[in-house]
Amino acid sequence: MTSSESSNNQARTGRTAISARNDPRNDRWESPSAPGLRRYWLLLLAVTVSCVAGAAAIRGGADSKAGGRYRFSDSTVIEAARRAASTPFVSRKLDSTVMQQLTYDQYRDIRFNADAGIWRNEQVPFRVELLPAGFLFQSPVKVSIVESGMARDLTGDIGMFSLGPHVPKALAELQSLPLSGFRVRTRLNSRSVWDEFLVFQGASYFRAVDRGGAYGLSARGLAIRTAHATGEEFPMFTQFWIERPATNASGIVVHALLDSPSTTGAYRFSVVPGAETIMNVDVTLFPRVALDNLGIAPLTSMFLFDESERARIDDFRDEVHDSDGLQIVLASGERVWRPLRNPTQLQVSSFTSEAPKAFGLIQRSRRASDYQDLEARYERRPSAWIEPTSDWGPGSVQLVEIPTNNETNDNIVSFWRPKEPIPAGKPWHISYRLRWNSQPKLLPALAKASSTRTGPSFDGKRRIFVVEFTGTGRTLEGLKVDAGTSAGKLSNIVMQPNPLTKGVRVSFELDPVDADVAELRLRLLRTDDQDERPISETWLYRWTAS
Repeated sequence: MTSSESSNNQARTGRTAISARNDPRNDRWESPSAPGLRRYWLLLLAVTVSCVAGAAAIRGGADSKAGGRYRFSDSTVIEAARRAASTPFVSRKLDSTVMQQLTYDQYRDIRFNADAGIWRNEQVPFRVELLPAGFLFQSPVKVSIVESGMARDLTGDIGMFSLGPHVPKALAELQSLPLSGFRVRTRLNSRSVWDEFLVFQGASYFRAVDRGGAYGLSARGLAIRTAHATGEEFPMFTQFWIERPATNASGIVVHALLDSPSTTGAYRFSVVPGAETIMNVDVTLFPRVALDNLGIAPLTSMFLFDESERARIDDFRDEVHDSDGLQIVLASGERVWRPLRNPTQLQVSSFTSEAPKAFGLIQRSRRASDYQDLEARYERRPSAWIEPTSDWGPGSVQLVEIPTNNETNDNIVSFWRPKEPIPAGKPWHISYRLRWNSQPKLLPALAKASSTRTGPSFDGKRRIFVVEFTGTGRTLEGLKVDAGTSAGKLSNIVMQPNPLTKGVRVSFELDPVDADVAELRLRLLRTDDQDERPISETWLYRWTAS
């Protein structure tokens, strides 16, 4: 196998990304119309929230109160990022004291008015709704629309929002509310319902859903120094430009300007919703300083527990997670599956040394019975699949797993880290495709590791692992187990058909000897007189002594 996983099982002293989801409309269930608040508790940076509202509104306050027009082209955001990089970074904060001090209950009582949306009464297949700043969203952003090559900045006129009884009266005296982002609706699941499928809000976070799905994991524009001892830096989108789609358009285009102490960036998102929602992302960075710990196409998710280890968990549900594994298709074509874990210490893993064909955080458990949670509906949450569309060069896919005892914490991060630092003072371009779907469609079909279970041996000296493979067929004829470990010894390797899964079960025992960490590897091969070839993906697992 050409992939490698480097060990780092020591707790870090630096600040590490972990976000807390706290939906102001519903403390439990995150639906496409209420994606929830996400924040990094260390820096109180907001991630994703959406105010519950009815269908998108008629063209009203947002359009009619907009400022002056200016020319917009494909180079507009790139030139804005270039100019910004030549000046020092300036943080953006809310001017209004009343907005700064909004509480949880007050913020949730500010609701988007159904009479203030964009494009509702026009022959446009998408509708945009603006989201207010305040509470955790302390950094205002600009939102603009582009029509016929002309852009205009929108204002959050106070009439765009319905203010409930918890909102301070002083807020109603403001002429407009600062903005924190926007959401987009389309007829995704029904011709009669305008479903929310996309939201940009908080730092550089965004989320999307596919048809029939519900919000789950998030993506980010950029990650800098994630899980680094010096602390993580959170770039943020400061302005968005949304192009008006044509009458028969299947997608919508969003441009974004990114800023942080270390870099600026120009982003273009071309988004097509459907059975899978596809984003084509083009990025041009203008580093202010050399970027030596950069995360490209970062994904952020939650993993509390699954069937593999329940010793620390006291919960009525069988599984709780937005994603249950990291999947990678290496440049060689080998497919890797790494089940996620909720470790007792921070874990950072690196895979491969060259750009993969694809990678992503996957939600593989798709039955409601897998979770036994009638509210959260984790089985409907999407996978996110990254495919490079430019030359990424050498580097590694990184996985960060952060200990947590609460499902409101996002404790999983994955991204591509370039091997060489990105030099300051020069533009740097990269592009990729991001697919939001239930599962990536990969050919040829290979058997999948559908579940992993582990527990102590009878004498307590070894660790038993049981891995279920589906898609193998029921016969063992010609099958061979290829297993290994980076430390310790494997024994009692057994392969047998499993009539319950209609696949194959492989079990083995690990004796770690004196090791604190062991990187386990397992796959199934089919042998015949001519050759020996893999018929399953490669299962990887990190065992730690604590």
